[in-house]
Amino acid sequence: MSAAGRSEDDPGQSPAVEQAPDPGLSTPPVAEIAASSIRSGLAELELRSSQVLQRLENVKISTTTPPGNEGGNQAEGKENEGKGKEEYLLPAEHRVPSDILKSLEQLVSYTDSEDDPEFPLPALDDVSHLALISHSIVAYLSHLDRQQLLRVTNSISGDATRWLGTLFHFNNPASSFHADNADAILRTVRLAIVARCPGYLEGGIPALAQPTFYISENTTPVRLQYACRQLGIPLEAIKIIPEHSQFGTMDIALLQKQIQLDVAANRTPLLVVADIGASLCGYIDNLHRLRDVCKASNMWLHASGHGLAALVCAQNQGHVEDVLHSMALNLGSWLGVPSLPIVLLHRPLQNSALSAFESDPILSRRLNALSLWTSLQALGRKAIAERLHVAFQTCNILFEIASKCEGIRVLSHTPGAQTGASLSDIIQSPFDVQALFDAAAPVVAYQFDGSTTIPLGGSGSSAAAAVAAAERETGDGLKPLEKVNNASYFDRLNSWLGQILQRDCPNFDFEVIEHPTHGSCIRYCPLELGLGEQPPSSDNLESFAQSLEAHVDILRATIKHKARFIHLVENSEVLRLVPLPEWAGMGGVRFVPEGWESLLTDQAKTELNKLNIDLVEALKSTDNAFSLGEGTDGLICVRFGMVTHETEVEELLDLVVTVGKSVQENSRVLDTMSEIVKKGIEAVTADLQRESEEKLWQEGILRHVPVVGRVFNWWSPPAKESGIKGRSLNLTQGVVESTENIYKYHMQMTGATAHQLPANRSPPTPMVQTPLGAPTTPPVFPTVEPVPGGSGEAAPEQQEHAGAAASAGPGSVSGAVATIGGAPPPTQNHVDHARTVSQSSGASSNVPELVAASNSSAINNN
Repeated sequence: MSAAGRSEDDPGQSPAVEQAPDPGLSTPPVAEIAASSIRSGLAELELRSSQVLQRLENVKISTTTPPGNEGGNQAEGKENEGKGKEEYLLPAEHRVPSDILKSLEQLVSYTDSEDDPEFPLPALDDVSHLALISHSIVAYLSHLDRQQLLRVTNSISGDATRWLGTLFHFNNPASSFHADNADAILRTVRLAIVARCPGYLEGGIPALAQPTFYISENTTPVRLQYACRQLGIPLEAIKIIPEHSQFGTMDIALLQKQIQLDVAANRTPLLVVADIGASLCGYIDNLHRLRDVCKASNMWLHASGHGLAALVCAQNQGHVEDVLHSMALNLGSWLGVPSLPIVLLHRPLQNSALSAFESDPILSRRLNALSLWTSLQALGRKAIAERLHVAFQTCNILFEIASKCEGIRVLSHTPGAQTGASLSDIIQSPFDVQALFDAAAPVVAYQFDGSTTIPLGGSGSSAAAAVAAAERETGDGLKPLEKVNNASYFDRLNSWLGQILQRDCPNFDFEVIEHPTHGSCIRYCPLELGLGEQPPSSDNLESFAQSLEAHVDILRATIKHKARFIHLVENSEVLRLVPLPEWAGMGGVRFVPEGWESLLTDQAKTELNKLNIDLVEALKSTDNAFSLGEGTDGLICVRFGMVTHETEVEELLDLVVTVGKSVQENSRVLDTMSEIVKKGIEAVTADLQRESEEKLWQEGILRHVPVVGRVFNWWSPPAKESGIKGRSLNLTQGVVESTENIYKYHMQMTGATAHQLPANRSPPTPMVQTPLGAPTTPPVFPTVEPVPGGSGEAAPEQQEHAGAAASAGPGSVSGAVATIGGAPPPTQNHVDHARTVSQSSGASSNVPELVAASNSSAINNN
């Protein structure tokens, strides 16, 4: 099968895209070739491409890192530094196509965010599917014989140009197809140069005597700057013309003044770029007046923007080329079809110099029109006009909804501002390009500014009464906040509104933008469609109207109550207003007990943060309007969210104060308890350390010497009950007690559990009791003097001490006293256990009295 044979028919062979030959097109006759020879290659390509697209369309997201992507992670890249160089080379063995596509699927499916949709790639409709396949066919057709390729390319680009010329009312246009808008504006500048200076190729830029370009300040100059850099023209050649103060469009009077200044400075006015809905707010420049200015100065007039799509809606014949020299069409964005080229329609120039700008005139500007050629046929003229008409109608309806909503200010172009006619009337009237663009608004941009409309009656008294009623509504004559003095806060409110609308109205592609003059605003453009997206339906519009009204009502209530909120907080004794730069709610307050502000040390700040954190947790159980926040000073505060008109600010603040004081009292109890526990731990530590030291000296050092201690313990075993007693904290009495009763009775003994003992005996008093009232005073460990006969009573001072209050009870050390060589310690013979008699047991306690034991006997504490 030869290359010449394969180029006979169109690339698309399905019945949906077959096109009857144009009788007006003169094509040299060619020999007929069997259709099977042509369709085999293209059909196989279409099948394989469809299979790949379907596989990618069904890929689901995954958090598993795809193999071979380790180098993309910096942390993992450090781990791979020690790997051999062979792992970074192309594999020596070939891979089958299925494995390669599987690797591609893994790369597409990987994500590190849980908020991404289930399918990373959007679904494809029939038109989008055909447009993507066309790019594969372009690469395939580029291998045709040069003569056959020229014939196919001219046929495809010629058909697309004629179809677009008819759709956009541009008679006998020339065209070029570009990958982006920057390339299109570069081509436009070259066209303007060649039209103004036919000898440009010979003389170069100096022949133009410093060219100048004019663009509105509403339109970004980035693309024009790109063209200047490519052509070696200084950026100062771009002149930014201010907007008109009333209409927001290019000020024609200032444009004429700037042209006169440039001509006087020996510069060459070359190009004017008209804004037809390309700006953020969709303003429409006056093309008729711009045409007159350009005609007078012999300049090229170029138009760009979404408003140009309205030309397709016009039903009567017209000639836009009488007004414009060129215009850029972004059909991929307007129709929601991927990868369609940017089309530049312009007046034809009979100058061979234009071909000098092309590296390959066949492939660079012509063959990439195949995706457009197939998509236009798949849609049809009727469907294209209907889609664009629905988009403009959607904008008009959104404009009406937003303009009727109290508190909303519409910033974008007003449909029919100059003529007062609707789009439906204009498209059926005789063709008028300026009236058409004026009636078709491609963008709706609005913001909440808190403005209210008070209806004025026939008398001045009724108007004054309405104003007074509005002021009383805010509370005590306090007026709602105004945007003039609170611009940053209103920006946060609009950001919140935009996020809410994005959540509640997913069929609308709302975006929150920063306007250089008006601040944050919400923008919607139905002509900036993504892959497979369609304009919203009538049900979606009704849902949007309800959502906007409901949330704007919340915003109105919030700014109404915020003035009262600030006034009450400033007059509060324990509440302090906290600035929250990123918070859109009513505001933030901090509960500060009286006297704390003068003692804000680091420890006091920590306690204050803890107090407000507990306060927020307590408030959340009452109302979800409260949340935890942090001020610019790093301290915690209570954030108030959005409120409604029925909200009572005084009640909310009183609730914060009441709960704050309650939390403060509770924290005092907890602080007291924590202090008791802390002191108890300190007392236990001191008791155990002192008791351990006493035991060491009573038992003798030799028992604790390695090897020697084992022999000594074998020769003179220590008492079984000589271990150090544990400690427990009695929170009721604030006393640290020894734990022998707990281990003996397997319960904590209190007065309430005394009846569980035999004969209702009172629980034994712990052997060691250390009060927490005076933690610095060490507990008393009484000693017992030796009594002849091996028995006796405690010393009088010990008995007196035993009858004292429990808060002064002493402790004791258990265990027999070991002596070296049978000699007793020089200070005392032994230490006996002294017990204090608690107040509950009284003098008639059945606790046995203290009995002194001999050196060789063990003392049974229990």
